[in-house]
Amino acid sequence: MTNENQTSTDAHRIPAAAYALCLCIGLVGANSLALGPIAPRVAESFASGVPAVMTASAAFGIGTAASALLLAGLIDRFGAGRVLRYALLAFLAALAASGAAPILPAFVGAQLLAGIAAGLALPAIYTLAALAAPAGRESDTLGVVLFGWTLSMVAGVSLSAVIADFLGWRMVYAIVVVAGLAAVAGTTKLTAGGNATGRAAPSPLSALRVPGIAPLLLACAAFMASFYGVYAYIGDHLHRGLGLPVSAGGLLALCYGLGFGATTFLDRWIDRLGPARLLPLFFTVVGGVYLVMSAAAASYPAMLAVVFCWGMANHAALNVLILRLAALDPGRRGAIMGLNSGVTYLALFAGTTGFGPLYAYAGFPALPGFAVALMLVAALAAALAPRARSEASPAPQSR
Repeated sequence: MTNENQTSTDAHRIPAAAYALCLCIGLVGANSLALGPIAPRVAESFASGVPAVMTASAAFGIGTAASALLLAGLIDRFGAGRVLRYALLAFLAALAASGAAPILPAFVGAQLLAGIAAGLALPAIYTLAALAAPAGRESDTLGVVLFGWTLSMVAGVSLSAVIADFLGWRMVYAIVVVAGLAAVAGTTKLTAGGNATGRAAPSPLSALRVPGIAPLLLACAAFMASFYGVYAYIGDHLHRGLGLPVSAGGLLALCYGLGFGATTFLDRWIDRLGPARLLPLFFTVVGGVYLVMSAAAASYPAMLAVVFCWGMANHAALNVLILRLAALDPGRRGAIMGLNSGVTYLALFAGTTGFGPLYAYAGFPALPGFAVALMLVAALAAALAPRARSEASPAPQSR
């Protein structure tokens, strides 16, 4: 009896692979999110403006989106673990080139290459997370993997602003590369992860025919455009608008990361209630946070509190969104996750470029105001999305 109980307990434990994938998410997230807080220092180095520097973030988004949409089918062909390992190595090489860039165009080009690598890495990570999750612990397992975004915020982005102030922005990329080598080492046992079919890689675009995917991708686009559009300019608002040092953006990122991680306790509750019924609610909550942020933009202490709540709400919404997408068609999960990453980083491009003129014309408070409208679109799209068969009833819980 004891052996049977122990076996049952082991079968429902979150696997060690989830923690390795958490580090991988942290690596990609550190690059995705670090540029906003350090953009004023990068702009000074290249004798340019912050909007021009943020074109590097847009290039990263375009590269990630194009790679995810055109190449993510390789995950189903060669196996998610193998694709992840090679993608991370290419990603680190691009980060090293970013830190060594002598001029702004070279920096933008290096970030484009980093995006191409990330476009393969992210859907591979999410695919491996879905494969590794024990029955009834899907949200818990994904929550551990998504905690990598918290790591990137707490240990990466928040420190990057301080490092940029005291050691220069190039040192930020040098440190991320060194930390990335540890993440690559952690993927050694994941090399064989996923089922390599050996067949010609299907285009992720073919997954657009999966029933229910269109409204969820629309919700993803609105959700991510609002996040990246606001986040891209929040550091410059603190530095130029409120007269604070660049390191103030680091504390703000720390608060976001702590909030993002604090929501992990909700993950089992999500499994019990079912993600389909929660997604519109969580998107509406995110919209409410943006509404408060617009009113609190002139106060740094108030912004710290709002950004903590922003992290909590975004974690819950992102977790449920990925669970819903992954449940649509398990046999095409790699392609679906490729579409998710493609849409996410097209939204990064749209957010950073589209919110820029609004920021220049109307100031920062207008950005979260516009984000409220986008989140209403996301909530409506999620409410209209049909449920997959596997979502018809909540997953059974282990005792």
